[in-house]
Amino acid sequence: MKFFVMRFVLLISCLSLLSCTTQLNDYQAVDKPFDVKAYFSGRVIAWGIVQDYTNHVQRRFCVEIDGSWQGNEGLLAETFYFADGEVTYRNWALIKQTNGDYQGTAEDVIGQAIGRHQGFAFQFEYQLLLQLDDDVIEVTMDDWMYQLDQYRVMNKTAMYKLGVQIAEVTLFFDKQQPVKNCGTFQS
Repeated sequence: MKFFVMRFVLLISCLSLLSCTTQLNDYQAVDKPFDVKAYFSGRVIAWGIVQDYTNHVQRRFCVEIDGSWQGNEGLLAETFYFADGEVTYRNWALIKQTNGDYQGTAEDVIGQAIGRHQGFAFQFEYQLLLQLDDDVIEVTMDDWMYQLDQYRVMNKTAMYKLGVQIAEVTLFFDKQQPVKNCGTFQS
């Protein structure tokens, strides 16, 4: 009997967790929906942090993004400047689909990233090869962007390994003119 009670409690706990998961459909249409293609055209700058599973900040960074589009095909060239002096690059090749979704590839992304939006929210999901010290690990990224106004976007990304959240990345994008750069970012 104790076994069945424990299984029942575990089942209820799992269902409770699943019911708390945010879905893209939770965000209703707004007067000016988040236009990812328009926002990521030209130069954008973002500042961010990486927190581990205990919420301890592990890294701080600034990223400069230069976006260019030809029709529905875009390139986002990203340069990351970390507070410890490391500089990394990622080049996203994006394609806006006829249904409004996005597909993307990058050097350190396995397969294709899938992006969808609703109202002021955009969700981007992909598998990332992450360099950690001397190892490269595969992680799942669940990336959520929320447009605050025409210039600013807030981003929260949950990072998973084997279905367990191991880190969270928070970014603040700013496109206000004149666009700044990361040249003054220091540790």
